[in-house]
Amino acid sequence: MKSNSLLILSGALVFAACGGGSEQVAGIDARGTPTPVASVVSKGTLTSFGSVIVNGVTFDTSSATFTIDGSAGSQSDLAVGQVIVVQGELGDDPTTGTADSVTFDDAVEGPISGIDTAMSTFTVLGQTVRVDADTSFDDSISPASLEGLNVDDIVEVSGFFLTDGSIAATRIELKLAGSEFELTGIVSNVVGTTFEINGFVVDFSNANEVIGFPTGTPEDGQLVEAKGATPGGSAGPLVATRVEFKGGDFGAEGDRGELEGFITRFDVTTPTDFDVEGVPVMTNAQTVFEPPGSDPALNRKVEVEGDINAAGVLVATRVEIKASGFLRFEALVEDVQADRLTLLGIVIRVNESTRYEDKSDENREPFNLSHVDGGNFVEVRGFEDAGGVVATRLEREDLVDFTGEVALRGFVDAGSASDPDFTILGVAVTTFGATVFRDLDGTEIDRADFFPDAEGSLVEASGTWNGSTITASEVQFEN
Repeated sequence: MKSNSLLILSGALVFAACGGGSEQVAGIDARGTPTPVASVVSKGTLTSFGSVIVNGVTFDTSSATFTIDGSAGSQSDLAVGQVIVVQGELGDDPTTGTADSVTFDDAVEGPISGIDTAMSTFTVLGQTVRVDADTSFDDSISPASLEGLNVDDIVEVSGFFLTDGSIAATRIELKLAGSEFELTGIVSNVVGTTFEINGFVVDFSNANEVIGFPTGTPEDGQLVEAKGATPGGSAGPLVATRVEFKGGDFGAEGDRGELEGFITRFDVTTPTDFDVEGVPVMTNAQTVFEPPGSDPALNRKVEVEGDINAAGVLVATRVEIKASGFLRFEALVEDVQADRLTLLGIVIRVNESTRYEDKSDENREPFNLSHVDGGNFVEVRGFEDAGGVVATRLEREDLVDFTGEVALRGFVDAGSASDPDFTILGVAVTTFGATVFRDLDGTEIDRADFFPDAEGSLVEASGTWNGSTITASEVQFEN
């Protein structure tokens, strides 16, 4: 039995001041100096509406054009958790801007051919999709987790790419049968009118549109999006009706760049030069790293802000490591303040990067902490920093769905695990004769196998809350 959890901390980016560029004064940098910016391009997770909020900046979209999967759309076509690209201008307040265009392209859309619950992954059109604490699920998926998906379900996945080409999903939605399939990735093994993306064959011999390729046709190493169908089933090939080059520059020279994603190229011998989502990034002596002392590394999730130079490189003024929301709280709200709420006796802060979604029948939009009241039923994901717990995601559920059971996931505090009790984040958890104990894969285990390995492990406890103690009906080791 393996009970110690594997956690990849990747730290939370709190949007800070903007700088660089020309013409328009847009904000104040870390030294208090006005920072002129002509325009901005921002790619990241849509965290809330009003109009759209991405990378900590609220963009007014009243005059923006929307492109959804290559077609004209509107803001109503977007959902929290999708990865979008906003082009526009920043305002005098660097946390506000005006969007000229908003673009959404999914990472993959098609039928699920396999699910690996132990690894928290599933496969679509040959692509590995990773589900983690940062994955939002559409209301159509119940439960809102990997367990709510089935083989042959047609899904649309938005997310970021890792070095191996797998997709770290930020949002998953079910799609209707007959939907056009879509696949994005790096081209390999071009042979005539076929190529592969992570081993999945794309046949574009009868494509109506082959768009944007520098030489007129796909080549190895290019980032492309292919759309079509799989007449032969989920094993492929994808018979494409449209193939589009997606490897263009991220913004133009002089643009302010705001970029969220995983580091996809990194060499320890040249740590000031790396790629994020395929975009080249350069740091220098003036770059501020958050948290202080943190370093970039391959497959680490970051948020970068800076200025785009003549070579198309994002010269970073700030690089912040993003933390996964490995902590989980599901309970009734006990108290709400301007920038924090209390669950299970724990004060949880929100910030500019917190992702909000109202899954109650009210389905309020925009939705943020100001719309949360005491007694609301919520699920919060977050992480710990020096100031306590920070929320990465906050979702409100219908109160009628509250069964009386709460849930708390976190590391078991040192020295606290002694049958029948332990603590998580200082919250007392007690077990009793009927408590079910489970290993990482959900297999039921004996309490004698749990307590010796509990200390320091990531554990989720579910049960009833009396205001000071969780009486656990179930306890499980988590990855």
